[in-house]
Amino acid sequence: MGYGCGVVRHTGKIAIIAALVCALAIALVAGSVARRVALARFEARTLADVRLRQALLASEIARFRLLPRALADDRDVVAALQSPTASAQRRLNPKLERLARELGAPVIYVIDRNGTTVGASNWREPNSFVGQAYGFRPYFRDARRAGTGEQFALGSVSRKPGLYLATRSVEDGVVVVKLEFDLVEAQWRAAEGITYVTDRNGVILVSSRPQWRFAATRPLSERVRRAEEETSGVSAIARVPYRVLGGNQVVPVGEDRRYLVAATPPDASGWQVNLALPLQPTVDAAVRMTQLIAGLVACVLFGMAAVLVERGRQRRSRTAQLEAAVAERTAELRSEIADRIGAEQRAAELREGLRQANRLATLGQVTASVAHETAQPVAAIRNYAAATGLLLDRGEEQEARANLAAIARLADRIGAVTAHLRGFARKSATGSEAVSLDEVLDGARLILKEQLSPIALRICCAELGLRVRGERVRLEQVIVNLLQNAAEALKGRADPAIDLTIAAEPGRVLLQLRDNGPGIDPAIAPQLFTPFVTSRAAGLGLGLVIAKDIVEEFGGTLTLANTASGAGFDVALVRVA
Repeated sequence: MGYGCGVVRHTGKIAIIAALVCALAIALVAGSVARRVALARFEARTLADVRLRQALLASEIARFRLLPRALADDRDVVAALQSPTASAQRRLNPKLERLARELGAPVIYVIDRNGTTVGASNWREPNSFVGQAYGFRPYFRDARRAGTGEQFALGSVSRKPGLYLATRSVEDGVVVVKLEFDLVEAQWRAAEGITYVTDRNGVILVSSRPQWRFAATRPLSERVRRAEEETSGVSAIARVPYRVLGGNQVVPVGEDRRYLVAATPPDASGWQVNLALPLQPTVDAAVRMTQLIAGLVACVLFGMAAVLVERGRQRRSRTAQLEAAVAERTAELRSEIADRIGAEQRAAELREGLRQANRLATLGQVTASVAHETAQPVAAIRNYAAATGLLLDRGEEQEARANLAAIARLADRIGAVTAHLRGFARKSATGSEAVSLDEVLDGARLILKEQLSPIALRICCAELGLRVRGERVRLEQVIVNLLQNAAEALKGRADPAIDLTIAAEPGRVLLQLRDNGPGIDPAIAPQLFTPFVTSRAAGLGLGLVIAKDIVEEFGGTLTLANTASGAGFDVALVRVA
């Protein structure tokens, strides 16, 4: 026994270790998937941000790109280039100074064909460009040759980097605007990440980190390096300021954080805006959270699986115990089989006796129903026969023939009722058709002509020619039952009256029958539609039950109405167009 427990404990430890290993593997897989998803989302966000920053840079350059073109035809610029006298400079310099101040340009100046500056916005400053020679600048040579030129370089006097935009003027002169990006770089520094602009050779020109300026982002050949140094005016192009990990991830020099880099397509000048955002605050946190959740979920699932396995083992143990107990009880049960067989035989005999009694009870109920449903037509036939004899004695043959026709219709009704009850006993289906409600009411009044003669029967119908779903004889049976009950309740009253209101509604016809009799006894009202429940000594208690079954068979309802005085019933029938 001890050996078995030791094996179980050893197996349990192995299962726990295996579950932990599986949970760790699931966490790693989930982390890998989460990293790919988070990287894709982060890359999309970075690309959107870098496009916004490119738009900021482009708008800053666009503000000044048209300025030298507008000044190329200015009369003061033309006058200074055609005749560089002191008076011409006195008119030109203040104008350039005012334009630079209003537009926010660092400096605006005009160079003649020899490369000498004849007017500048900084003419008042000690390091004024006036009289300086800039014929060596590429932007000057490009503007004279092609009409426009631009160059990003350090200022030869100020030693501040900027973008020079040049346009050719009259007399082969050149108008130049220098654009510095201090404001743009300050805005980029205030935003998240590292933003930098590279030229077509991958050399950084503008950056939120000034120390990255004029550093190469990729290896350069010696020829390209010398050309970049000559154009920018720096002594040496710096090395790459970051270490590439693979793909679009980098680690800046002096840091250990990884950044994701996104870049815009090069513009017409070959400039690209780059944005490097740190991965740790977003992607790594999302990956760690996903791994933690996946690991916890895996542990919970493995724990639930372990519980289910243990329950299965316990269930098998209990099953084995139960099988042993069943085997012990088998011998005892065999001795009880003979007794059970005898008991079943006695129970079968008892059930047969109960079925016989039920058949007799059903036969009695059917017999009572036949007697109840045929009593009214038989009484009407008796009255019509007596009246017919009197009419024949008086020689009123026409009226006697009318009574005989009524007797024939009542005999047909008795046949229809008995046929229906026979069909009910056989559980056969009864069809339904569109029945004229006027014919149903006329037939009911014919049957109850003698009983209703002393009663004021008021029928109010808002619409003639209504048709309902049902079968004429059976619906007559319902109306006759309700009117006869009301007539018997009104015996002995001085002013007996029955009101029958017929209302046509969408999809149904509502018959509301009210009398001014004593009403329904509250003690039997809840069981009024139960077989053999009646308040009359001579009643069977089947009329309302049969009437309710007939109405419901045709899709309608028969309910007891709540009235202040007398009795009331509501019959809702399905209307047929």
